[in-house]
Amino acid sequence: MRSSSHRLPPLNALRAFEASARHLNFRLAAEELGVTQAAVAQHVRGLEADLGIRLFERLPRSLALTAPGRSYAAQLRRAFEVMNEATAALRPEPERLTISVTPTFASKWLLPRLPAFAEAHPGIELRILATESLSNFQSDGVDIAVRQSRTGFGPGLVADLLFEQEVVAVCSPAMLDDGSSEIRASSLDRLTFLSDAHDLWPEFTERVLGQAFPASARQMRFSQTSLAIDAAAAGQGIAVASRFLVTSDIEAGRLVQAFPDTMDGGLNAYVVTLRRPRRPVPTAAVREWLLDARRP
Repeated sequence: MRSSSHRLPPLNALRAFEASARHLNFRLAAEELGVTQAAVAQHVRGLEADLGIRLFERLPRSLALTAPGRSYAAQLRRAFEVMNEATAALRPEPERLTISVTPTFASKWLLPRLPAFAEAHPGIELRILATESLSNFQSDGVDIAVRQSRTGFGPGLVADLLFEQEVVAVCSPAMLDDGSSEIRASSLDRLTFLSDAHDLWPEFTERVLGQAFPASARQMRFSQTSLAIDAAAAGQGIAVASRFLVTSDIEAGRLVQAFPDTMDGGLNAYVVTLRRPRRPVPTAAVREWLLDARRP
């Protein structure tokens, strides 16, 4: 049977003392530990009584370690570090995967869904590489990508259809004609057209509205589709975008579909992975999550 001289003080008392020794303040130690200042002070007094020595000098506005307290605090700090390291060694490191997406897809589709991903896959840590440029799976360390394309991908890649590109025109609800659920095609001359790098408006007006894009049209141009979408939600004009990028804004009432008809853009979105991924299990999990998340 272990003698009382080898009995360790309570762990909470040791934690309270070590935190107080670092801060030289019971209040700050209490904030770090998530307990009351009175509880920390009580733990430290109990530890001093248990050890039979004074660990602190109580000054009017602060604390000062005694010589035994200074030595004890240093050794306890090392002991807590050893325990933290031992515990971390037992916990598996999260799988880290890099996913390459466009900035618009990141802000309008992926980021709002990341909390659900983290809850479903706590062991996978995603690194988001948001860029308009095509990423290289090898040199950029990419594990999975979401890209829009009209053609196929290389033989070393696997591509799963995520969304077909259905192009819709959207605007703020405040822009609708009085008493109407849509904008009249005859009203094009008074509209401000929000364009992005894809410049789909001329094709959209001709194929969907049956008329040429107005030569005198007022336009506002953006480098990214997400900016045009945000400008439309702010009532600055009317934008065209893939439906999957604006569905959340429409459901939230920030945007409405300006015209009932839509356009098949042909630039479909795909989930792309290496045929032989570097991390097969987590890559497959992210791929399946992406494909499942597209469903309402």
